[in-house]
Amino acid sequence: MNQLICKDYDKMSRAAADLVIGQVKRKPNSLICFPSGDSPSGMFKYLVSDSLEGKVDFSECYFVGLDEWVGMGKDDEGSCTQFLLAHFFTPANINPAKTMFFDAKAADLDASCRAMDDFIKFHGPLDMMIVGIGMNGHIGLNEPGTNFDLYAHHAPLDPVTISVGQKYFKQQTVLHEGITLGLKYLQEAKMPVLIVSGSKKANIIAQALHGKVSNVLPASIFQMLSSAVVILDESAASGLNNNYSPH
Repeated sequence: MNQLICKDYDKMSRAAADLVIGQVKRKPNSLICFPSGDSPSGMFKYLVSDSLEGKVDFSECYFVGLDEWVGMGKDDEGSCTQFLLAHFFTPANINPAKTMFFDAKAADLDASCRAMDDFIKFHGPLDMMIVGIGMNGHIGLNEPGTNFDLYAHHAPLDPVTISVGQKYFKQQTVLHEGITLGLKYLQEAKMPVLIVSGSKKANIIAQALHGKVSNVLPASIFQMLSSAVVILDESAASGLNNNYSPH
């Protein structure tokens, strides 16, 4: 596991974007998984601007969305898919035929999971899987207690996720289940990447990176991933008991 601690959120975002760009330049038809949320939004701004300026070409890449709230889709404000479309795929003019998102409104969610698994199997394995961390240590919507060996799956949401997730909606919203890429994909990805910002995540990051490896804290799986890259801003890294020089 390689760890990069950056001075602030902007530098963390730039570092994450540069990691993506480096991957795409090495392999133009890379398969990349992107997450939604606060931590990656700055990275997306850099990726969009660099793409529009011709500094990187995403035209041959394939992309998958990490997760979605069950019952929501691209037209629902607060959905993961809407976030990804608004922050990256639409402004960067990504060909929709090269993208795959969960159909979280499907009557058959297992079929939606199989469709995602099939897309990744056909275009994969994942060259890069970028994720964040929840306040309860979840990765994607792999909640505490999730088996490390699952691929795409759906499951009930943890109460912490339901509470924290309200920040993405203008009014109180019923959240009950999530559909997500499983942690087996993180283990099989050529480059698993964790990006985290903010002092509110300092304690959970310290537990994930230096505590016991257990599915009670899904993000602790990063300790098992030798090819992983962890990018933190100084605030998120403030709970780590090691010496570092911020970039």
